Amino acid sequence: MDGTDSTAGLALAPHELLRAFNAKTLARGETYAGQGRVTSARYEPRDQMLTGTCFGSSVEDYEVEVALSGAHTSLEIDYTVCTCPVGRYCKHAVALLMAAIPTAADRAVPQRWEVVLGSLLDEMTDTEDEGKPLALEFAMLPAGRYHTTPIATLRPLTVGKRGTWIKTGINWRRLFDSAAPGDFDRAQFDALRSVALGAPGYYPYSSDQLVLSTVGHSFWANLELAVEAGVTLVAGPGIRAVQLAKDVQLRLDFAVSETGGAQMSAALIVDGETRVPEGVGLVGAPTPHGIHQLADGVLHLGAFAPVPGPTLLKLIANDETVQIPPEALSEFAVDVLPRLRRTVAIDVVDGLFAEPDIVGPMPVLSISADNDEGRVHWSIRYEVNGQRQQFDAVGITRTSGIRDSAAEDAMWRAIVPALEAVSGRSPGAEPLAALLFSRRLSLTQVAVLSQEVLPQLADCDQLIIEIDERAATFRRSDAGAQLGFGTGAADDGSVQDWFDLHITIDVDGYPVELSEVIAELALGATHMLLSNGVYFRLDTPELLQLRALIEEAQALGELDGGRVNTSSLNVTLWDELLSLGVVDRELAQWRDNMARLATAQPPVPVDTPVGLQAELRDYQHAGLNWLAFLWDNGLGGVLGDDMGLGKTVQTLALITRAVEQGAGKFLVVAPTSVASNWAAECAKFAPGLTTVVVSSTEARAAVPLAEQVAAADIVVTTYTLLRIDIEKYREIAWAGMVLDEAQFVKNHHSKTHQAARRLDAPFKLAITGTPMENNLMELWSLLSITVPGLFPNPKIFERYFRRPIESGDAPGRLTALRHRIKPVLLRRTKTQVVKELPPKQEQVLAIELSAKHRKIYDTRLARERQKVLGLLGDWEKNRFQIFRSLTLLRQLSLHPGLVDNAAMDAGSTKVDFLLEQLDQLVAEDHSALVFSQFTGFLAILRHRLDAAGIEYSYLDGSIDAKGRADAIDAFSSGRTKVFLISLKAGGFGLNLTAADYCFLCDPWWSPAAEAQAVDRAHRIGQQRPVNVYRLVSEDTIEEKVIALQDRKRALFAAVIDGGDMFGSAITASDIRELLG
Repeated sequence: MDGTDSTAGLALAPHELLRAFNAKTLARGETYAGQGRVTSARYEPRDQMLTGTCFGSSVEDYEVEVALSGAHTSLEIDYTVCTCPVGRYCKHAVALLMAAIPTAADRAVPQRWEVVLGSLLDEMTDTEDEGKPLALEFAMLPAGRYHTTPIATLRPLTVGKRGTWIKTGINWRRLFDSAAPGDFDRAQFDALRSVALGAPGYYPYSSDQLVLSTVGHSFWANLELAVEAGVTLVAGPGIRAVQLAKDVQLRLDFAVSETGGAQMSAALIVDGETRVPEGVGLVGAPTPHGIHQLADGVLHLGAFAPVPGPTLLKLIANDETVQIPPEALSEFAVDVLPRLRRTVAIDVVDGLFAEPDIVGPMPVLSISADNDEGRVHWSIRYEVNGQRQQFDAVGITRTSGIRDSAAEDAMWRAIVPALEAVSGRSPGAEPLAALLFSRRLSLTQVAVLSQEVLPQLADCDQLIIEIDERAATFRRSDAGAQLGFGTGAADDGSVQDWFDLHITIDVDGYPVELSEVIAELALGATHMLLSNGVYFRLDTPELLQLRALIEEAQALGELDGGRVNTSSLNVTLWDELLSLGVVDRELAQWRDNMARLATAQPPVPVDTPVGLQAELRDYQHAGLNWLAFLWDNGLGGVLGDDMGLGKTVQTLALITRAVEQGAGKFLVVAPTSVASNWAAECAKFAPGLTTVVVSSTEARAAVPLAEQVAAADIVVTTYTLLRIDIEKYREIAWAGMVLDEAQFVKNHHSKTHQAARRLDAPFKLAITGTPMENNLMELWSLLSITVPGLFPNPKIFERYFRRPIESGDAPGRLTALRHRIKPVLLRRTKTQVVKELPPKQEQVLAIELSAKHRKIYDTRLARERQKVLGLLGDWEKNRFQIFRSLTLLRQLSLHPGLVDNAAMDAGSTKVDFLLEQLDQLVAEDHSALVFSQFTGFLAILRHRLDAAGIEYSYLDGSIDAKGRADAIDAFSSGRTKVFLISLKAGGFGLNLTAADYCFLCDPWWSPAAEAQAVDRAHRIGQQRPVNVYRLVSEDTIEEKVIALQDRKRALFAAVIDGGDMFGSAITASDIRELLG
């Protein structure tokens, strides 16, 4: 038993167990305690509540609670509750008490005379205090019109006035339709109802009879519960007695046939005794999982362990035999018999089959090389009767009966270090299966593998290595590359900032061309193979410095004849990912919260905090009241308002209120793309609070996390950083945690979800417009983080709520679920609060570039900045060249592939964010306009929307009048929900009031031009509020454009020539500001 809090010094009052439980329950509970079935126990001294888990007889854990009162040395039992069918004062509660309180068994168990008298009293009062008993009658119906063989049935019975079993008053329909026991024994009624509910629907004969061939897998466990509850098994027509078997198996027997071959038949083994397979019927549907056999008037019943396949079931049901000819015996013994042994019990007559001589499995590593490339291949070798058989390590693995999957798995696991060394992977970085795939290698990789890795495997005795002649000829250089450097000069003899690298390279006396070395270095190679079969390392200190110069030159596009820039770039390091577990500490905290909640008041109006710089609308203030209710009572929750209703400002209102009351710091976890937007919102709505954005791991920041956030009221981080540095975040005392876009943790098996659960915080709030997308377990995932004690067990939640609700079989469960989650989940749609919304709501969203995108942008920015600042001396002459450079930077802010097609794979965070939002909006029946000045960017969006299966309309300046009308009609009629529009095409003649969302992908120089585009949706005839989102790439020229808009807004109020992309107010000073 684990998890037991200290119960030293606790004792029950004398004979307390005898007072609370009857003698039979006491005896069974004492047996359970002695068998060690209590797997966990916890005692809460403040509430005097003992809770624990007891392993039942039906292979299921039952949760038990025992409420105690009185002095610790003389405790009395107030009540017990259990999840077993009995429910209260059961044997599981007795077992928990005896296991958790050491003195319970010694002090509270009655003497022998007390047990006997207690049993007599129980028997005398059973008929007075308990309900009518129930029974199950088993019968064999003879073959008839609708079935050609006898069938086994069972039906419920009860006791009549004469004390005999009768069917009047009870049938399967009664048990199936109602959970109320009426005047029947509660435990027995519940057990039989479980039998009824476990059958797949109504019955083909009548409501009285249940055919055993139709019952589900749960039948056996439910039947055991019924017997345990006291249900009597009655022999009906055609049966003298009923006997339940504990162990039923099928076996394949092989004997010598009359022709000298083998004869295979199925044998029935019941409780270790071989039975003649006569009178056998199969139990269960759709796949039989047990048998009944009528022998000498006794009906034997039992579940298969394990459940055999359909062919074996057919053999036993039909009592069939299979003949194996003599000429096939050898092949059968080698290929078929071993596979059968792994799946079913086998009995073979001595001497029938000659056992094959099998050596293996043995791992084989094959390395080969031709003139162009090499190959590494893993395989498995067996030797059968002296003959070699070899199989690929991956692919179809069960092509031969000689193969032993367990032995092969153990073999591979024993040489995992060798597998990792050959693949070049770090220990534990790849799953075993990924290490076994064949790989194509360059000849350089083959050379390094054969000369540096294979010698390390010499101690791996069980590994067979096969290397062909070509791969064996490679050799490592003795001295390595010897370099010589020289600098170049300009044509006029002056030294320049750009220089020629005159490098001479010699490897063991063999000269190497500079161009070849530069090409390998630019590709990031660590070794280089020469045509004479000798290879050398490229990662020496001298060559590493050269490689850094080459990489930068390549990124700048200035690699020409060895001319490179002397400045260097920083290299981005990949963070190490950590493995996390889920703790169950939240459960104890939840119970404390429940105690406080018992005296709590419903949400009441609270004052807007002084430090909040926002005027809350009515529904937002109602949201603050609800959040304050959760906070004041130590509860978490899910804020699931529709997109655009101000979930962020409501959350900041709560945080401001809490901090003003003296709470500690709050952690806000958000997707990387919106983390910076949180910082901006904090500065806007709660400027009095100190906000710190954590943008890297502690290892990369080189400053302890606790030190970084020491002075913060609000700490903003990302899901990725939380997952990686969870142990660092757990070291900090948090007043609360907020999970924005909480659908990121909807998978409760993910490490990100586990990290969110493991973080210690008395208050956790999930923010998402989609609390559930695919199934109810996603909602459970959010609740398990924010209110972990509400539904602690995912299996119970899935069984009790998810399956009945999603199948539609139990509408009452949906009502119950809504009732239970109502206090901790707030969801308002725009339609519900539309009167409180302004006609148009605008917001700037800061999008952070990915690391790869950032490197490309910063590299090009440095180059273009130097170029443009040099051109500003003659503004008018160089105007168009300057504009071209600025446009290039604006395109780079959107997607690097717009400038360099080779960088298309670098991706764009803005594209990813936009696709996520559009997918959510379309799912919620919203419509959106997406504007961009660059048709190339719209083309990228079209490709991603096609891949995501989202229908859209498209319009740019190249579309003719008919195509334009068709696109508008498709969007206005609702056939499409997304409209991609270029600036020129969307500047006039459009009425798109079907849209209620507008995304501006790239900020335009003129705020008036932006407003004009937005007015395509926000105009007369619009029935819904319009939400406008300006997507701005963080720390790029786009941010500068937004700042420029603010400064020049008065100037841009004038009419701008539509053909002038910059408007009339851009100056050389503005350009300098744009370039930082």
